Amino acid sequence: MGTGFGARAGAAVLAVLFWLGLAVAGLAQQQLSGLARLDPARSTLLDDARGAEIVLGISQPVPFRAYLLDDPPRLVADFREVDFGRARPDAPAEGGLIRDIRWGGFRPGWSRLVAELTGPVRLDAAVEETGETPRIVLRLSPAKPEDFNARVGAPASALWDLPQPVDGGPPHLRQDGSAPLRVVLDPGHGGIDPGAEFGALDEAVLTLTFARELKEMMTRAGMQVTLTRDEDVFVSLEARVTKARALGADLFLSLHADALPEGQATGATIYLLNDTSGDRASQRLAERHDRADLLAGVDLTGQDDSIASILMDMARSETQPRSERLGRALAASIKGAGLGMHRHAIQHADFAVLKSPDIPSALLELGFLSSPRDRENLLDPEWRTQMARAILTGVEVWASADAAEARLLRQ
Repeated sequence: MGTGFGARAGAAVLAVLFWLGLAVAGLAQQQLSGLARLDPARSTLLDDARGAEIVLGISQPVPFRAYLLDDPPRLVADFREVDFGRARPDAPAEGGLIRDIRWGGFRPGWSRLVAELTGPVRLDAAVEETGETPRIVLRLSPAKPEDFNARVGAPASALWDLPQPVDGGPPHLRQDGSAPLRVVLDPGHGGIDPGAEFGALDEAVLTLTFARELKEMMTRAGMQVTLTRDEDVFVSLEARVTKARALGADLFLSLHADALPEGQATGATIYLLNDTSGDRASQRLAERHDRADLLAGVDLTGQDDSIASILMDMARSETQPRSERLGRALAASIKGAGLGMHRHAIQHADFAVLKSPDIPSALLELGFLSSPRDRENLLDPEWRTQMARAILTGVEVWASADAAEARLLRQ
């Protein structure tokens, strides 16, 4: 089973809910709980044009539900909770109903499997078999488009659909140096979305490792630092930015280590917001980064508001120049430390995590897993320390100048 796939705003939903061991035939509920572990040896994918069957061998039964989303069509299964460990799905064969599969942590206490489909299907069965060798079986068969869209709206349930609370926090003024700088570090990807992969390496783990090291260094320097995720779990793009705003962040820095064709990308690169960027590599990276929510099966219905967008664009007119100065300060510091940077050190792209209207934001590609030199650097503790120190220096230089400007504006 492989990775990949997407969702969209206004997705039509065809859903079947299975929880607490409730099977299709209407078996009585069983009280199931705890962490189940995937057994790869008992997990299979059978798939051709006539139908598909996904079998997940697990160590113990758990509550789960399975449902279909449309445009593009995909199967989503939520578990509470399955530890998939470091297992990766095998790539599906061509010509079947399944184009791609991914799985992993979705949020604390939750796991998710997402299968991108080649066309409309029916979810014929979503069964949990208990006993000494418990397993979950999902069966699909081809369907006409009108059958796929026959029902709209996933069944609501207090078990699955409780909203995640977010503390709005007190109003936060632009930093002027009178209080510790509040920094939010955003390790890219995580959980069901491992990001770029090369052999046993994946972007989500590398960025989290570096973010923890950078946080420690910044904290020792007197800054207040928070990570958008401190474990290998999925965090939606919206939640990352929302968390920064709730904390009253003075600075948002997203950390990545992506992969592009050899020769096209090597060395650290700083990305700033620009929704009109025509650079092909930047566009490809934006597609990879911003599809993280879609690849995890997130329904983005109702996320667009034209009036709110206009107001946020107005706020960005003041924030964006500050982000530009941040990018220049980081680039100067990294170059000054003798660390390798892309030949175009500062670039622009339409990354979702850079769109906070009132927080200076930047996305830093520490390097690219597609580059042998960058891979070696990312695995080298000494290099990571040098890069963290350079980032800290760049942030300190920027924060000092930014605070001075804020004090002048208030006068």
